[in-house]
Amino acid sequence: FPYPLNAYLNPLNWVSWEKEDDTATLIESLAEAIAGGALPITQDMHREIGSISAPPEMPAPTHSAQPLRLEMPEGTIRTESNFYIQRASDEFALNAIAEQGVTITIKAPRQMGKSSLLMRIMQEARDHQKKVVFLDFQLFDKPALEESDIFFRQFCSWLTDELELEDKVDEYWNQALSNSQRTTRYMQRYLLKKVNGPLVLAMDEVETVFDTEFRSDFFGMLRSWHNKRVDGSKWRNIDLALVTSTEPYQLIENLNQSPFNVGEVIDLEDFSAAEVAELNQRHQAPLDGAALKRLMSLLSGQPYLTRRAMYLVAIGRISIEDLFDKALEDRGPFGDHLRYHLFRIHDQPELVEGVRHVLAKQECPDDRVFFRLRGAGLVKREGGIVIPRCELYGQYLKERLHA
Repeated sequence: FPYPLNAYLNPLNWVSWEKEDDTATLIESLAEAIAGGALPITQDMHREIGSISAPPEMPAPTHSAQPLRLEMPEGTIRTESNFYIQRASDEFALNAIAEQGVTITIKAPRQMGKSSLLMRIMQEARDHQKKVVFLDFQLFDKPALEESDIFFRQFCSWLTDELELEDKVDEYWNQALSNSQRTTRYMQRYLLKKVNGPLVLAMDEVETVFDTEFRSDFFGMLRSWHNKRVDGSKWRNIDLALVTSTEPYQLIENLNQSPFNVGEVIDLEDFSAAEVAELNQRHQAPLDGAALKRLMSLLSGQPYLTRRAMYLVAIGRISIEDLFDKALEDRGPFGDHLRYHLFRIHDQPELVEGVRHVLAKQECPDDRVFFRLRGAGLVKREGGIVIPRCELYGQYLKERLHA
């Protein structure tokens, strides 16, 4: 049978019919099969018909014709997905959450797999019989981010709701204390007692609090929770898992009160050449060796862009030639991603000048600007120089910023 029928039917038992004289034999064979017997087909017939079904001139099937279910490279990757590439840093995080009373910080630019790793940390925690509470800070509304009292009360109520407990914030909200003290009191005297066991507080997109006036109060509170574990109290039952795409140096003025420089700090890296090759295999190898090297040179292993490139080629949306030829175009395979980064810095002159300086002189004299550009995922430091994170970014920004 021609492809793709042969992939499904050749392994089965079957009988062929070619002319009227074969009818009696066919009926006899089917009756034998229905009765539980084997079909009287020989290996010679298999080989003979098999050779007919796959003539040398038949073109190879495209990757999109393969019986493989691909996943769109968008958003958080499911924990059971075959398209998640585990990096060396993942093992440190998963080993850490198996311990009691740990703080884990995952930091990396956008679309590096931070939230996907957090989901795996949460699953690992559940496998170790820990209670898990997940808070996505993007869900805090504008009033909460403008008013300290609203934010801390919502934080406590949200925790309570996720734990499916009765909300007693009003009862514990002693007006003589600060908001961070009230929150700590509520956690210690109510939530930790009710849970009475290991609890993982997983917080995603915590940089949402960056622009608030109370960010130091909140992050300083989390650092105090980390420090409280040393006295052997119930605070040893709480684990903190923090995810941020902003440099922690920007999140809190006093680094001695920061929760981002203690415990296990996971700084996610781009994919290595070996990891890119593995991802290609999981997409049924849509790119050959030469194309893989060219893709690695263009993207430097940027996880989202690498996976998007392989997905588009694997489903037949774009050819390998067009993938590279149209890489910088607004309607090309990476157009939306590139425009997002351009718009992020467009109305911030100091960042635009910082990028231009990097492109022209491979340096960024202002460390504050460098950390912001690196946090955005646009630049990196290699040795004593600062360069664009990948060739694609360098070419695109040079063209659009007239650098």
